[in-house]
Amino acid sequence: MAKKNIPNNPNCNIDKYLFTSESVTMGHPDKVADHISDAILDAMLAQDTKSRVACETLVTTGLVVVAGEITTKAVVDIPTIVRNTIKKIGYTDPAMGFDFENCAVMVTLDKQSPDISQGVTEGTGLHKEQGAGDQGLMFGFACRETPSLMPMPIYLAHAITNRLAKMRQNRKLAWLRPDGKSQVTVEYENGKPKRIHTVIVAAQHCPDVRYNKLRKEIIAQVILPVLPKRLVDKNIIYHINPTGRFVTGGPKGDCGLTGRKIIVDTYGGRGCHGGGAFSGKDPSKVDRSASYMARYIAKNIVAAGLADACEVQLSYAIGVAEPISVLIDTEGTSKISEKKISQIVRKLFPLTPKKMIAHLKLARPIYAETSYGGHFGRNLPDFTWEKTDMVSKLRKVAGLKQKPKK
Repeated sequence: MAKKNIPNNPNCNIDKYLFTSESVTMGHPDKVADHISDAILDAMLAQDTKSRVACETLVTTGLVVVAGEITTKAVVDIPTIVRNTIKKIGYTDPAMGFDFENCAVMVTLDKQSPDISQGVTEGTGLHKEQGAGDQGLMFGFACRETPSLMPMPIYLAHAITNRLAKMRQNRKLAWLRPDGKSQVTVEYENGKPKRIHTVIVAAQHCPDVRYNKLRKEIIAQVILPVLPKRLVDKNIIYHINPTGRFVTGGPKGDCGLTGRKIIVDTYGGRGCHGGGAFSGKDPSKVDRSASYMARYIAKNIVAAGLADACEVQLSYAIGVAEPISVLIDTEGTSKISEKKISQIVRKLFPLTPKKMIAHLKLARPIYAETSYGGHFGRNLPDFTWEKTDMVSKLRKVAGLKQKPKK
């Protein structure tokens, strides 16, 4: 297939360029909403693995609204889950304008449409096999820029927001509050990260901390400890709380909605995105399960040495089990033809909703942890889509020598 004409393609004609990605903390209002939606999903799946959940959350000053369509045998105290989640995130002080004890919780949930249900329930609808929960296109991406096979800008942006949360929770920077953002701009040369150009951090803080102290400590204790030293030079630019003050934040400062940080959740703009959000959706929704499978496929292809970068596109029709299309794009870095890789993917990887859920063990209460820090690039025990357990099979079918064991 034709190569993409994008700056981050290592085979394009641009020698130097900048690429930027952002991340947000667990206390960002959109992530608060994501976390609540996924905590509710987990509670449903813990009691009923066949729960059909499409849970949307809105958070604003003093109010949480939970809406959506849920069909389940589970009996769940949703207001308690909401309050426990907000407490876990760190909104415990009424002075922040939003806290777990005093916010109102409104729940307005309906059952899943029977017209959708018959398409995703095995043995009903036009097709007897469990079909996709919706039409759509999903992408997965991997590249060799970092040990987790994630693009460097989003990898570092997540590292900074994770560090912000850690320093707040262990009270080494006790003046930090839960809301925050990071943004990292990486300078590339010949398709590879050359240096870190700019780092932006917006960190919510208590009103009595001086700006100079805040700036100095965020650079020294949050940013520099997570940046690769080889990519940091004297010309790096820092923008720390660029307005000079960030006291009012979280749901008081900005309304939060489930699914509004889909680029933060994935590849920071480096890979494509089909537009579907993840949080609050059970794995019968291919927005979630197929995106996880696409990442799993792309990561294993790169880990197997079949390519240095790989983007996988899957597409589905509602109620139909098999994908409509499977597309592999290696940006010209593949060791064998992309057509052959696509054939291998169809042969080795399960791509129907039922088989994806089984292979990746997705019918479990594992989702609250995905709602902050990114859904990809984190080698946590329950993040099965991050495993590289298909490397040997891929190399064997591709006709490549097996990699020596480490």
